[in-house]
Amino acid sequence: MGSVRDALERWGKRVGEATKKAEDLAGNVWQHLKTAPSVTDAAMGRIAQSTKVLAEGGYEKIFQQTFETVPEEQLQNSYACYLSTSAGPIMGILYVSTAKVAFCSDNPLSYKVGDKTEWSYYKVVIPLNQLKGVNPTSSRDNPAEKYIQVISVDNHEFWFMGFVTYDSAVKHLQEAASSANLQSA
Repeated sequence: MGSVRDALERWGKRVGEATKKAEDLAGNVWQHLKTAPSVTDAAMGRIAQSTKVLAEGGYEKIFQQTFETVPEEQLQNSYACYLSTSAGPIMGILYVSTAKVAFCSDNPLSYKVGDKTEWSYYKVVIPLNQLKGVNPTSSRDNPAEKYIQVISVDNHEFWFMGFVTYDSAVKHLQEAASSANLQSA
């Protein structure tokens, strides 16, 4: 009887952990979709991004085509998220490689040059040796709204939000910052 009870307790604990993970993922997906001006636009954006990833041969290929890379550089992780800007959140992908943290918007954004409208992808690149800190935080009013502040050595702050896999993003960004600090010490 004791071994049956122990097995049921272990099973119950695993079910509880799996339920918590599923709840967190569902909450993160909902937060990701809510961050966009329209839930429909966000969902369509994610579908378009997934289609692009399949067509281009994966995130590694897109990363190499989008950003200048060195031969030994490897993409470690990529995360669907938003970059907070003064004009509002910009949907894109945050990449963590062995050499940099980089973000690229899913779609080009318009800007004016004189009378002419130009289009360009919004990109941020922070070499790991220029990474000062990674700070996870959440809204006081709504703890489901989770953010990651990334600070460069020249004190530029970048705020990322709406992660589908927030905990993984925090972990890998902090590991990247730690490895950069160890290499520069």
